[in-house]
Amino acid sequence: MYKLITVRDTVRVPPKMFGKKMNESVAEVLRGKYENKVDNDLGVILAISKVKDIGSGKIIPGDGAAYHDLTFDALVFQPKVHETFIGKVSEIAQFGAFIRMGPIDGLVHVSQVTDDFISYNEKTGTLAGKESGKVLKEGDIVKAKVVTLSMKPVITDSKIGLTMRQPSLGKLEWIENAKKPKKRATRKKEAK
Repeated sequence: MYKLITVRDTVRVPPKMFGKKMNESVAEVLRGKYENKVDNDLGVILAISKVKDIGSGKIIPGDGAAYHDLTFDALVFQPKVHETFIGKVSEIAQFGAFIRMGPIDGLVHVSQVTDDFISYNEKTGTLAGKESGKVLKEGDIVKAKVVTLSMKPVITDSKIGLTMRQPSLGKLEWIENAKKPKKRATRKKEAK
């Protein structure tokens, strides 16, 4: 999910930044161009961590800016289909639960919460299983799996579909309870 990658690019440094140190100017331009944006190949770019190998600048006629070839390191978040992760329920809605997964939220539709019939309780802001009695509320920690991805250049336009229906997925409390051995009912032998 999280990676530190090295990227090569050409950066336009406008004339108003010529008075600053080159590293500062280039880092500022890179932050504005990349941070908090989604790149189809890289994922969600969280931070520019280190600028290195800044080449000499080139000036293009008619443009007073300097163009520099360079490389830099960036911290990115790149979700993948079929990847599982642990997240926190950030919001409950009638149609499902939003799960915070790093810098972005994914949606677990009500049909993907459990194998049980799920109903929404508006008063308590919870999703509850009809037969199992399992309840999901804001703040719960869950383990979910990415099933669909639609990443857009703007983070808020991106959509991530999640499921918690498979074994070893769901609210962490449900997973722990499923691991515990089930108690068997015992009969006492009647004395004859």
